[in-house]
Amino acid sequence: MTESVEDLDQRNFSQLLAAVGRDRDIEAFETIFKYYGPKVRSYMAKLARDGQAAEELMQETMLAVWNKAEQFDPSRGNVSSWIFTIARNLRIDAFRREKRPVFDPTDPAFVPDDVPPADVEFEGRQEADRLRRAMETLPPEQLELLKMSFYREASHSTIAAELGLPMGTVKSRIRLAFAKLRAALEERA
Repeated sequence: MTESVEDLDQRNFSQLLAAVGRDRDIEAFETIFKYYGPKVRSYMAKLARDGQAAEELMQETMLAVWNKAEQFDPSRGNVSSWIFTIARNLRIDAFRREKRPVFDPTDPAFVPDDVPPADVEFEGRQEADRLRRAMETLPPEQLELLKMSFYREASHSTIAAELGLPMGTVKSRIRLAFAKLRAALEERA
């Protein structure tokens, strides 16, 4: 070939690419490679900001050009657009394959604060105070049953055995205690 690579126009590249696709013409591919290889590498270097990655992506692009040359259709666009579309798609695929950051559960953005917000703490203290005052209004036997059931987490049968009461009495006193607490808390709300 007497022309230099820079002197070729898109029509010539279409013919060269057709020869690669049809005849697996190595000389035609070398000409395409010499012209587009550096351009694709430069394009990839801008996107990847990594010389090694740009070189690898350029090699993948040119290998894809070799393997897909028979798929090129000059009526749908020029060689340059076709090659850079392949390059762009390979860069997108490489980006997707890149290692994503691993989720770090100890990252401060994901760790709850040790101290609750002031408004939450204040509301919690208010609720606890309202409950304490409501519990003070209960008869002593009902208060004792609630403390055994909820603070000590004793079962109803255990409470009945410890206090020598029938199971039905334990259940009804706890139910009455809840009703009185509910009424007392609704009054104060």
